[in-house]
Amino acid sequence: QLVLFSGKLNTIAGVVTTFFLLVYATVNLACLALEWASAPNFRPTFRYFTWHTCLLGIAGCCVMMFLISPVSASASLGFLLLLLLALHYLSPSSTWGYISQALIFHQVRKYLLMLDVRKDHVKFWRPQMLLMVQNPRGSTRLIDFVNDLKKSGLYVLGHIELQDLDALPSDPLQPQQDSWLSLVDKLNVKAFVSLTLAPSVRHGVRQLLFTSGLGGMRPNTLVLGFYDDAVPQDGLAQHPAFTSTREEVPLGFPPLRASAAPKLLSPREYVGIVADALKMLRNVLLARQLESLDKAWELRRAASPPPSIHVWPVNLLRPDSARYADTCSLFLLQMACVLNMARAWRRARLHLFLCVEAGTMPHAQEEKLRQLLKDLRIQAQIHLVPWDAVTRLHWQSRQGPPGGPAEEEEEEAVNFPANTTQVTDEYICAANRLVLEQSPVPAVRFLYLPRPPADINLYPLYLHQLELLTRGLGPTVLVHGVSAVTSTQL
Repeated sequence: QLVLFSGKLNTIAGVVTTFFLLVYATVNLACLALEWASAPNFRPTFRYFTWHTCLLGIAGCCVMMFLISPVSASASLGFLLLLLLALHYLSPSSTWGYISQALIFHQVRKYLLMLDVRKDHVKFWRPQMLLMVQNPRGSTRLIDFVNDLKKSGLYVLGHIELQDLDALPSDPLQPQQDSWLSLVDKLNVKAFVSLTLAPSVRHGVRQLLFTSGLGGMRPNTLVLGFYDDAVPQDGLAQHPAFTSTREEVPLGFPPLRASAAPKLLSPREYVGIVADALKMLRNVLLARQLESLDKAWELRRAASPPPSIHVWPVNLLRPDSARYADTCSLFLLQMACVLNMARAWRRARLHLFLCVEAGTMPHAQEEKLRQLLKDLRIQAQIHLVPWDAVTRLHWQSRQGPPGGPAEEEEEEAVNFPANTTQVTDEYICAANRLVLEQSPVPAVRFLYLPRPPADINLYPLYLHQLELLTRGLGPTVLVHGVSAVTSTQL
């Protein structure tokens, strides 16, 4: 029809030829992509096919296009780009398959093989998180918080189904996979999903710690919600990612556990999970009341002062061994700094609390800690907190001054089980009030998480002490690190 309207074949011959050449160039490009992706189902029957012939075909077509008509060639390439953009952003999902996925898989596999764990260095350490989630309906804000805490590292959402595959006709996890992937897309978190079957929660966590990740990308930090009697609240339906659209929540997650329903694990099993992770040289984070963290309100308010992050790098459950330069304290400082580096938390200010006693030269301790922060390039405001009234309760309960025989015996013990029994509830409540009284009111607190005792019979008491220590503190993260993560060298 264009020929009839124009009256001259030569008028459109250049345009038609250019588009034909563009089609052939695109076919060669598709064949080249399939060849580079090493897809097993791509088996061309042309005897002399190689990636060299694909490149030769693309180059020949492009050269001929511009020799025939540079204007038509440029216009056709622009039209092709517009068409590709329209298909990418406007076309619905299809079952044709995406060559981009095959190319990404090929490149990721190649670079994962090049990622050698033997060449790891503390200068390039980054948190790689495994967050255990029982039901996403009650963990949406915790999922979002850990996404801020990962700092471009690996992030895995782990979930355990307590079932026996021998008694089931098929794998029950396959139907749930799409719901979890849709959750990750809706919440806009950069996370992988790892689901497993296990006879108990503890065995399931062990499986995920052993098998999650690939090559040099494996979780080095386990994140758990806190074990308490709080009734879980459904935050999924009220999340902005779901309330902003009219469509119903299509995720097939079960309703939350009722307040009278039994829990899936006991206090002893929960503490056992923490102990297992530390034995496997994984850092541990216990997050309490993170679902009450309203990040949008805390971080986007225009009023001053800006939101704060409180950091307590001292073992409050063992005041006789208060140190600020051990591995766990440095890891705690690192995690608070990493959170402050996240885009959503850059307005927040770090407040570091230095617990001092009378007669211990507090200003010298403050200067030493300030020099440490300078060497680690961490900007934080240091607060001196006298806690003689708190530690006095501890020494009175032990009926002995610091430095006595009881303390020397504890220093020789790795897990100090005796210390767990000697710390009284009165002392822990006093330490809790000391933390709670510090101002300004923070958006989140980071506290030192002591190792579980060696005696498994003390696990319930250990968990009880953690509950007393963090009671009423609001969003709190208990942190225990097992490896060096800071460096004073760039």
